[in-house]
Amino acid sequence: MFSIFDLSLQLNAFPIKKAKSDLDKIVALSPQEKKQFIENQKQAIVDYHLQNNAFYQNLVGSKEYKNWEDLPVLNKTNLQIPLKNRISKGFTIQNCYINKTSGSSGEPFIFAKDKYTHALTWASNMYRFGSFGIDFNRSLQARFYGIALDFIGYRKERFKDFLSKRYRFPVFDLSDAVLEKILKKFENTKFDYLNGYTSSIVLFAKFLRKRNLILKEICPTLKVCMVTSEMLFEDDRKLLEMQFGIPIVNEYGASELDLIAFENPENGWRINSETLFVEILDENNQVLPYGSAGRIVITSLFNKAHPFIRYDIGDIGILDEKSTLEKPILKQLIGRTNDVAILPSGKKSPGLTFYYVTKSIIEDDGNVKEFVIKQQKIDSFEIEYVSETELDLSQIQKIEQVITLYLEPNLNFEFIRKDTLERTARGKLKQFTSFL
Repeated sequence: MFSIFDLSLQLNAFPIKKAKSDLDKIVALSPQEKKQFIENQKQAIVDYHLQNNAFYQNLVGSKEYKNWEDLPVLNKTNLQIPLKNRISKGFTIQNCYINKTSGSSGEPFIFAKDKYTHALTWASNMYRFGSFGIDFNRSLQARFYGIALDFIGYRKERFKDFLSKRYRFPVFDLSDAVLEKILKKFENTKFDYLNGYTSSIVLFAKFLRKRNLILKEICPTLKVCMVTSEMLFEDDRKLLEMQFGIPIVNEYGASELDLIAFENPENGWRINSETLFVEILDENNQVLPYGSAGRIVITSLFNKAHPFIRYDIGDIGILDEKSTLEKPILKQLIGRTNDVAILPSGKKSPGLTFYYVTKSIIEDDGNVKEFVIKQQKIDSFEIEYVSETELDLSQIQKIEQVITLYLEPNLNFEFIRKDTLERTARGKLKQFTSFL
């Protein structure tokens, strides 16, 4: 018998029953069978798009396919043309799932998934969340996300939340007064899990720490917290574990693809090799060995409506040395390719290095709630922060000394205290931005 979440997908012509059954079969494959399955799917999806997608044919420059490594790497700039010029033969905006990427990379675009692939995305979500005892049809989610603020968009999101067993806490205002109301909701609601943007959930944990409260004691039904869309630093994980009293799970996904990697109960960051194929490439599009940092390039193994073949998602990461084709493990997600600071010496440093170094000092006393770093010139940075009291000269000097140690000397910093920080339209907090 269908439960409400499955039924809502089925009624919208997303074949969730078939998708779940097919995913179960893929999961059950032996390592050797899984290898063969991945190779077969890679071949099949490329052949399909070369025959049925004019945009992809044009990108490849031929209908023939010989070597995987010779296929072009698709980037977000390629995709910033009207969707009707990228969609495969037989598919339309009416018979697909259509959505827009968040634009956190600075390059948003509209994409399509055929209905079976979208159902498979949900089956994949259900399978991975299920390993923590979460059932989308029965488990109630406390959701820390953005929400459309226009009347129709807002109502639509709330209705989708109702069908999906979610209660949403919009993240655009997380002042203490709002966090107090969120706390009250946890006192009176039997939530099973939290899910949402890392920065917002961390802010809630800091609020609990200030009040010396443990969320599990307030809401005993809680099982797990899944954070997504923004970096989870180790000290933030410890804070969440301490203040929530439940396991913290890091997920890495993309709306145009699927869940890409998900921490399993043994703490490995398992890559989804059931519906995706993940490669790490250097700047010349050559495949790097396991253990090397490079661009994360992903192939959607099933999406016939729109090609995502060797698609550069805009992130940098490392696959673990223990990875195999059928069981890849994400060792580290380093950050976005466009979040690199170029310094006066010519040195390039991931912007998150600044964030991480600054974070380790700035939050010692719990005064600073959130901060972001912006590179305005090659030697000039702004640090915008929200705090109870302004940073004093000794704190500022300490931050500058540590950054000199980790990066290089003679960099200029301006510290700007704010009431709130600017978030994307969806409520994400961009931790480092370079305006060079």
